[in-house]
Amino acid sequence: MRKIFVLLFAAGISANIFAGGIMTNTNQSASYIRMLARDASLGIDAVYYNPAGLTRLSDGFHLSLNNQSIWQTRKIDNDFALLNNGYYQGDVTAPLFPSVYAVYKTGRFAFSGGFMPVGGGGGAEYDRGLPSFETDFAMVPVMLSAQGIPTNEYDVDVFFEGSSIYFGGQFGVSYQVNDMIDLYGGVRYVSATNTYKGHLRNMRINPAHPLNPGGGFTSATDFFSTVATAASGAAQSVQPLIDGGAGSLTLDQAVAMTFISQEQADQLAGGLGANYDPALTIDQVQGAYQTTATTASATGSQLVDRQVDARQTGSAIAPLFGVNLSLSDNFNIGIKYEFLTKLELENDTEIDETGMFPDGATTRSDMPAMLSVGAAYRATPQLNIAGGVHYYFDRSADYGKSLPNEDIIDNNFLEFALGIEYSLTSDLLVSTGYLRTQTGVNDLYHSDLSHSLSTNSVGLGGRYAINEMIAVNLGFLMTFYDEDQVTMNYGNLGSAVETYNREVMVFSLGLDFKF
Repeated sequence: MRKIFVLLFAAGISANIFAGGIMTNTNQSASYIRMLARDASLGIDAVYYNPAGLTRLSDGFHLSLNNQSIWQTRKIDNDFALLNNGYYQGDVTAPLFPSVYAVYKTGRFAFSGGFMPVGGGGGAEYDRGLPSFETDFAMVPVMLSAQGIPTNEYDVDVFFEGSSIYFGGQFGVSYQVNDMIDLYGGVRYVSATNTYKGHLRNMRINPAHPLNPGGGFTSATDFFSTVATAASGAAQSVQPLIDGGAGSLTLDQAVAMTFISQEQADQLAGGLGANYDPALTIDQVQGAYQTTATTASATGSQLVDRQVDARQTGSAIAPLFGVNLSLSDNFNIGIKYEFLTKLELENDTEIDETGMFPDGATTRSDMPAMLSVGAAYRATPQLNIAGGVHYYFDRSADYGKSLPNEDIIDNNFLEFALGIEYSLTSDLLVSTGYLRTQTGVNDLYHSDLSHSLSTNSVGLGGRYAINEMIAVNLGFLMTFYDEDQVTMNYGNLGSAVETYNREVMVFSLGLDFKF
């Protein structure tokens, strides 16, 4: 029954909001939201996308302030027949998703810094749990019915919320080698924080049993505790018969020999329900009651109320490297490589009634190395066409999974982007873009706890120059996920198909300043 808290953990580490690999956010500016292809950018957001190209800015100080408001809906549908309702929905909200960039350009040099949520950035809330957790409870009525205690309903109060944020602060220097080649070197400091809060309360069932008169809903822990106490008492009640030499007799034989009354025999037989066999000896009846007491006590202990309140933090530094190639006045290529960020998160636990978050324990949660290559071509004075490819080295990163990457990741994550900008006037341009992401995980990776889906995203928006010093970027984006399914095996109870899907909507606003 501890799966709820595994679930909490997974909710936190499913870090990326919508754009990027399994752990990485690449939605880092309002200009990106409106265009989706910024890998060869020569604007201020090149601090993140194409830092080597910053030497192409005009001399002086440049500043960009951006925010995105993001709404994501995570949908899971499981057709396991025993579930009360197989549809589960988690809502992720990130009303504030800021990024700030600053550049000082002088001569052949550009000194830049940035601050952005390179991973995470939202909080997920699930008010019903997920199927991997609830199936444990859905099986309790079946288990009781198989033991001769007819039960067909269950109910449980489950709530948890998890948040995850990986802030990145970077600094670097760009240098213009000549009219064609620019280079960049820098570092990014990543500070990660995951928080988990949740509870499991009031598991109820409706057993038709003498210890539950009326057969209505009753507390599962109270019922199993009562059963354990009654079974233990029944086991003790026959000890005098065993001490008196009647242990090898059946209940019917004990009645015939007047060791016990028929009423006592009926009570002992009825208490075992479907587990009673007239051929059982009194020794075996005692053993059956002892087993029932042990099993009921253990089951009840797994269904008690539980709570967790934990926080994980960690930090790491990774190098960054970039190259910009200006092949002509109208054609530009940007290349960036982000090295592997080896992150180890440490638990700071306030409450842990599960054993899942021991205070001070550590977990790996890397951000993978990433290579981006983009190109921008100004086909006419008004029309700019851009494209980009992003490759994430997921198979080389340690995500803290129980299985090795070679078993759960077949291929590294890949993205393709295409965008266009068109200048309506010297001050106003409009843009749109398309992004395709292709995950490389297989079915062994997928679960309701953590799954990676391929996506299609469409962005649109525009940029308006208020004057020579200030420009405004507005963007809107929708991301559509490729639905995926896996078959879940529930042992003797058969299998079920579990379906995963998501939706994302983003609004963005950015202000660019030039001094």
